[in-house]
Amino acid sequence: MSPVSECNPTVVKSCTAKHQPGSQQQSAQLGVCLSAFYFTKLSPTTKTSSISVLFALFSSAIMSIEAAEPGYITCLPSSGSGTTPAPLPSAFPVNLLFPVVQNTSAEFRNELWPKMKTFCGRANPTTGALDWVEESEEYDYHQEIARSCYADMLHDHDRNEKYYQGIRAAVARVKARGEKVVVLDIGTGTGLLSMMAVTAGADFCYAVEVFKPMAEAAKCIVKKNGFSEKIQIINKHSTDVTVGPDGDMQTKANVLITELFDTELIGEGALPSYEHAHLNLVQEGCEAVPHRATVYAQLVESELLWSWAQLQSVEVEGARMVPPPDVGRCAGAHSVCDIQLSQVSPRSFTPLGPLCTMFSVDFSKPVSSALQSHSSKFAAQSDGRAQVVLSWWDLDMDPSGSIVCTMAPSWTYPEPKTAPWRDHWMQSVYFLPAEIRVTEGDELSLTVCHDDYSLWYSLQSDSQQDPQTEAPPSRPCCTCQAHLVWTRPRFGELNDRRRTASYVSALRSVLREDSVCLGVSDGSLLPVFAHMLGAKKVYGLENSRMSKQVIEQVLEANSIKGGVQLLEIRPEQLTSNDLGGEQISVLMGEPFFSTSLLPWHSLSFWYCRTALAGLLRPNATILPCSATLHVMAVEFQDLWRIRAPCGTCEGFDVTPMDEMVQRSLDFHESREAEPHPLWEYPCRALTRSTAVMTFDFTQCVPQEPITSQGSLPLIRIGRCHGVALWMEYHLTDDITVSAGLIGPIGEQGECEWSRHRKQGVYFLRSPWESSGDGRASVAYSFTFEPGSGDIKMDFNVDSQ
Repeated sequence: MSPVSECNPTVVKSCTAKHQPGSQQQSAQLGVCLSAFYFTKLSPTTKTSSISVLFALFSSAIMSIEAAEPGYITCLPSSGSGTTPAPLPSAFPVNLLFPVVQNTSAEFRNELWPKMKTFCGRANPTTGALDWVEESEEYDYHQEIARSCYADMLHDHDRNEKYYQGIRAAVARVKARGEKVVVLDIGTGTGLLSMMAVTAGADFCYAVEVFKPMAEAAKCIVKKNGFSEKIQIINKHSTDVTVGPDGDMQTKANVLITELFDTELIGEGALPSYEHAHLNLVQEGCEAVPHRATVYAQLVESELLWSWAQLQSVEVEGARMVPPPDVGRCAGAHSVCDIQLSQVSPRSFTPLGPLCTMFSVDFSKPVSSALQSHSSKFAAQSDGRAQVVLSWWDLDMDPSGSIVCTMAPSWTYPEPKTAPWRDHWMQSVYFLPAEIRVTEGDELSLTVCHDDYSLWYSLQSDSQQDPQTEAPPSRPCCTCQAHLVWTRPRFGELNDRRRTASYVSALRSVLREDSVCLGVSDGSLLPVFAHMLGAKKVYGLENSRMSKQVIEQVLEANSIKGGVQLLEIRPEQLTSNDLGGEQISVLMGEPFFSTSLLPWHSLSFWYCRTALAGLLRPNATILPCSATLHVMAVEFQDLWRIRAPCGTCEGFDVTPMDEMVQRSLDFHESREAEPHPLWEYPCRALTRSTAVMTFDFTQCVPQEPITSQGSLPLIRIGRCHGVALWMEYHLTDDITVSAGLIGPIGEQGECEWSRHRKQGVYFLRSPWESSGDGRASVAYSFTFEPGSGDIKMDFNVDSQ
């Protein structure tokens, strides 16, 4: 999905800006486009300092436009008087920027784009600096393709088989009525479903694909398989498709095939697309594949899952740190939590009710995208705390419901190993706005609401509901800011008692009565712990005002607001005056930075430590004192599918798609690791875990590169798909916290991974069959570049 397609459509519509060539607006719009372009080139790990640069540029451009023509930009918050926009807030929604570029005229955009594509500003997630790097104009295209999940869908045999069965049945029903079969395939991707339809007997297919590179690939695939005469690829959004003698379609379709779904079912805009198609593109009473979708939900109590939504209390030196009341009362973030629910053991939750059928959507009839709510009533099955709703959906490919594609987690199957694996559709976890105590036998009503793009749940006791007056529950919205600062894995990390105990123990061992402590991590509780452990003075650096305000809430809730001084500045900006003329005796970090994507991005702590060197006491303690990068060759149970070529899918040659993805993966001079939460993706270790690089935080970042070479003997039988990489932080000489493996490797290579951080995964170009005798090994080469903070790596299999 492209950055623009991820924007809220209502925001996109309200963001339309005019362009007057040769006017003051043109120069101002150039500034808007440059700032928007600048942000598209930032990695997902953008530093606040770099965002500030963007906001300054964007604000300046906006002000110039407004000066030339009041009301020119309509998407900014008003200052309360006139049409002059208010200053951009610190949490200005970045997705407003993309439509500004999209809504400039094509002529203006084409004039700008080649010049803008040469140098790209990127916030460096490790050093914190803004790097300007030269990139090919094709960079965005290749990154989009490389990160796509098309391979995962093509490898999803269950999905493909069920679609094929449903398409055959739908085509047969239309033919039985004596009609010509005209198919509309929305979101065609590779053209696979259209080729299935033609093979099943369809007379003609209109295949719609909005993503241009994918549409071009679909044309190649359709031609390669000999279907060009019967399949027309339309490179448009389906809502822009026209019907008529001069339109994109000559006639309305009588079979509608779509694959517009995501983990939440409707998150990719399925409802508006269906709504438009029934009004404009298909005949009344058309056949639809899938025919129907049904959403299921189950109310549960789960300490594990609830720890991802609420900050929990913790004991430190006999005192209890409690969460801020506003955080406990907050409904939380609106976005869905999508995970591989099969990897959450049923032992981790207690069902409080049956699996409920919440609602169904019949895709063969007109569909509404308007706000709707649906309720399911049931009696509580046991006492407990209602906290979380687990949800998934099914697709009925035919009206009878005999062809079903289900997203149910594996533990719902009599034989869990028979459950199909897929990553493009997973399961959803929803957190109730507040924890509710229930007693066995209580009559409960679980309500789901949805607009055109998302779902949310609420729970009421049956006695509290008045059907005549009860309005649909409003969409949850974070009011405490904590759910905007801390992601769900971050909440889980802060609530991990074993992890917290390690940090408290390490701090206890290094703190003295005269200690002056400085915390350098985003939204960290370490400064709070240091104060509770008796440090003389404690400071904390926060790049984000919102993050600073959240920690201030924690301090206030525990009546220690004066115990920690939070500074909203970067390390290089800190002066002795900020510290009351004192020097730092303990520099501490988890380290955690909200900008980190890959494990080694947290080496940002090393760069912070280097920037602060002049403010440290000669004998200052650095916690953690060092970090090590660990690697291990693995066999993935299923994750390999997302990067494996497909070749033939359901009898159709899709090699042009494989070739396109491979070209994009090879676009960079060196292949890169990618982040994945490996607790969701089981794998077996085929080698020992090995520390390949050590970073000494007691010293400044060196001037020269650090290199490491070696090999990992393959000691277990299996197919080596790639290498897992993670960081371990040595708080003291005898206390280590791992952001990867958190337990010993099992006899068969079983691994237990941290749920709080993503690990790095480097996929080999081709898998290697290991005999397990140690003769073959995975050779590695690493280079840490101090200037960029980047780690370049390469892996190859050596066999004797």
